[in-house]
Amino acid sequence: MENKVFNLKQFIIITLITSVWIHIAEVARALFVAFPLMEKFFAGRIPIGAMELSNALIWGLWDTLLSAVLVFIFWLCSVAFGNNLKSIIISGTTTALATIGVFWIASVNTGLGAWSSAAIIFPIAWAEMIIGAWIAAKLYSKNK
Repeated sequence: MENKVFNLKQFIIITLITSVWIHIAEVARALFVAFPLMEKFFAGRIPIGAMELSNALIWGLWDTLLSAVLVFIFWLCSVAFGNNLKSIIISGTTTALATIGVFWIASVNTGLGAWSSAAIIFPIAWAEMIIGAWIAAKLYSKNK
C-alpha cells in the first residue's frame, strides 16, 4: 500500500463492500452450522435462531462492526507489512480470534456452549475472515 494516510471515505466504502461477504458468510454459518449445534446443545430449553426484525437489525450491526474491525486491522497490517498475504493472514486471524474466538471461549466458560461446537464453528469463521481480508486487500489495491 503506497498511501499510509488513513482515508475515511475509502475505509467506509471498502468496509461496506466487504460487509456483503461477511453478512452472507455469517448468516450461512449460523443457519447451517451454529444453530443446529446450539439447538442440540440446549435440547429445546430455549429457542435458537429466531429471525425477527430485532434479531436481523442486531445481526446487521454485528456483521458491519465485524467488517469494520477486519478492514481496519487489514489497513494497519498493510501499512506495516504491505498489501500482501502476510497482511491478509494476520488481519483475518486477529479479527477471528478477537471476536468469534473470544465469543466462543466466553460461551463455553459460562456453560452456554460446548468446545465441540466451537471446534467446528471457529475454523469456518476464521476462513470467513481470511476471505474478507482478501476482499479488502483487493479493494485497497484498486484504490491507491
